[in-house]
Amino acid sequence: MDFLSEILHTFQLSGAVFYNAEFSSPWSFRSPGSKVLVPWISPKPGRVIVYHLVTAGKAWVCLENESCLTVEAGDIIVFPEGDPHLMGNGPRIEPTDNEKHLERIFRGGLEVARMGGGGEITKFVCGYLCCDPCLHRQLLSGLPRLLKVNIRNNAAGGWIENSLMFSVAQARSGSLGIEALLTKLSEALFIETLRQYAAEQPDAKMGWISGARNPNVGRALALLHREPSRDWSLKELAQEIGVSRSVLAARFQQYLGEPPMTYLTRWRLELGARTLATTNSSVAEVAVTAGYGSEAAFNRAFKREFGVPPARFRSQARGCGPGVLRPTS
Repeated sequence: MDFLSEILHTFQLSGAVFYNAEFSSPWSFRSPGSKVLVPWISPKPGRVIVYHLVTAGKAWVCLENESCLTVEAGDIIVFPEGDPHLMGNGPRIEPTDNEKHLERIFRGGLEVARMGGGGEITKFVCGYLCCDPCLHRQLLSGLPRLLKVNIRNNAAGGWIENSLMFSVAQARSGSLGIEALLTKLSEALFIETLRQYAAEQPDAKMGWISGARNPNVGRALALLHREPSRDWSLKELAQEIGVSRSVLAARFQQYLGEPPMTYLTRWRLELGARTLATTNSSVAEVAVTAGYGSEAAFNRAFKREFGVPPARFRSQARGCGPGVLRPTS
């Protein structure tokens, strides 16, 4: 069982937007954080995943007040939490604050944006994906605030890069349906980045990415995500996988820092939160689909996790802006 596929099937990534850049050294810009970007990308609350795919040349990139990484052609840099960051090439200069130019950036389409001092050329494409705020913790937990992989290291990544750049060129000529294609390619690029990042992680590292690589934990996670409302017990889950309860509990603690049933409870509540925010199902119906035997039990567990009862959570989710849908933990 492929846990990475199971968890990605659950998530809805939307609002892919691109920025096509050809900058000459020296240049530098500051990208604003997720809360600033969300209103430009999606009409709904969410978290923005930001990435930059370098297609030619090189650059440096870093989170604010942290050391920089060098990136080159074929590298993709992902900011899973959409943190503010800096990017540039050449001697350090005062960065352009992109927050002041978001209207121009997002309404400029995929025409090549140019700036800089006329030196070495760096080409890259920026992508912005909006992630369901109710489920972002599950997807992003265990990921660093900045991750880098080179997608030219395998055939799949190279194919996606070539397809993406071909589609960017087609978009500039006004081809029909290209926006939908770019959205799908953006999702594929993000998934391929996660696949490569997962393959490169040491077995000793914590988080669901590393846990998914462990045969026992990965199979258990896939089962829990495939059938979250099933009346699971540690004994039944261990039997399905073919290991003892103690082995499964120990591996979960090693990689995820909590027991399997605690993980399942949190996952059910996050699914319930998304259902409350996106459907008109009654709280009782949501409780059943989340695997709870009674509405009262669901209400108690939900309030512990999110700080408000389900009904109030729903009204806040539909009446407030980005960043509202956050658990208290």
